[in-house]
Amino acid sequence: MSRLQYYRRIFSAYLVPGNSHLTFWHDTPRENLNASIRQLGEYYMLFAEKADYRGHYDSAGIPMLDYCGKIGLRHNPIAIAQWGLGNYTLFCRTQNDERKTKFLAASDWLCEHLETNSHGLWVWNHHFDWEYRSPLKAPWYSALAQGQGISLLVRAYRKTGANAYLEAAERVFKSFLKSTHEGGVAFRDDRGNLWFEEYIVSPPTHILNGFIWAAWGIYDYFLATQSQSARDLFEQAVTTLRANLDRYDLGFWSLYEKSNTVLPMVASPFYHRLHVVQLRVMHRMTGDEVFARYADKWETYTRSRAKRTRALCYKSAFKLCYY
Repeated sequence: MSRLQYYRRIFSAYLVPGNSHLTFWHDTPRENLNASIRQLGEYYMLFAEKADYRGHYDSAGIPMLDYCGKIGLRHNPIAIAQWGLGNYTLFCRTQNDERKTKFLAASDWLCEHLETNSHGLWVWNHHFDWEYRSPLKAPWYSALAQGQGISLLVRAYRKTGANAYLEAAERVFKSFLKSTHEGGVAFRDDRGNLWFEEYIVSPPTHILNGFIWAAWGIYDYFLATQSQSARDLFEQAVTTLRANLDRYDLGFWSLYEKSNTVLPMVASPFYHRLHVVQLRVMHRMTGDEVFARYADKWETYTRSRAKRTRALCYKSAFKLCYY
């Protein structure tokens, strides 16, 4: 996709009235303080706005995102999982049958749309090209989709006892046991850190929010199955996050990823707020004060107009140079 096509699509999404894919993604990140850390229950973030998404749906009631331009309306497995998780949490609170129907519809869609990749691993593919710096050609898969899909499926299993949900989660979990070179979603760097890659590119970019959300899927799989492999993977992910948070701290804002470029990929205001919420959840999960300290520190950045403006300038320059 050319740069001109990219900017046409982006301007349509941001500036033209209506429901673009951003309507779904850019909700208000909120920690769910009702979520239990020791057993499967409500999800760790509310996703309430996503549960009541006002955009497009297919004939089966599954949300579709409008990416505008040549991409157009598409199913996105990450969005479907998050929509399902939001409705699951609301079902737990209300016992409303409509919420149950929606989270099970999302779970069923995930089961039905699992595919094997060229290495024989089960993944949720995105069937559209995506303009990342290293363009992602369809079909492509993501640790973020794998992790959040697991988080929904093990909850659907917990509520219904239907083995199909657990079996699908078990298939997907195997992708975390394989490196990206082997068709999986894991990458181990030269310092021994274990990463889960949202976008599988070379060299890897270690997108922070996707790594954390994927790790939550591993944690949920452990809660559902008591798998020692899952517990080990999650503990390694926690070690990686603890050891690398300083590399995502610019002193005035957080980084979206480790882009390996001259200009850093600064997080947008939405993703910066998301990082803060994710770190607060990580603090609850692990009890490690380093996550709370960084959450507090990064939250203070948002209160400074000068720091917000500086971050926006960095973000704009990065997009102009590399997209």
